[in-house]
Amino acid sequence: MSQSEKKNDGFTAAERAAMKERAKELKAEARANKNREAGEKDLLAKIAEMPESERAMAERLHELITTNAPDLMPKTWYGMPAYALDGKVVCFFQSAEKFQSRYATFGFSDTAKLDEGDMWPTSFALMKLTPAEEERIVALVKKAVGED
Repeated sequence: MSQSEKKNDGFTAAERAAMKERAKELKAEARANKNREAGEKDLLAKIAEMPESERAMAERLHELITTNAPDLMPKTWYGMPAYALDGKVVCFFQSAEKFQSRYATFGFSDTAKLDEGDMWPTSFALMKLTPAEEERIVALVKKAVGED
């Protein structure tokens, strides 16, 4: 087995690509944490690369999040749109196409203030956004940052 084969054992091509993407993001993260515009520019560029149906959802999520939780800093996280508070990701959008899933996902990290009892959801499948989903997302994002 060659050195390059050994180096790649255990990771799929998609996982390796995500790791490379994350390494680039870490370099850009210092800029984005200090400069909202840089983070938002990177995030919007990633949204622009998405297929139309996901792009529309991601754009609407961006609008909902930045309007209702303006303290969250837009950035990318593993090549996907994310929103952070004090440098830590609170919520994120994952493309169905990028991760070869049947649905997109909107999720929350462990820094989100969503704890409720001994069990609570941390991610949601998204097929489309209707006013009902938008209302629920806004409520969750506000709770996640402690504005409920």
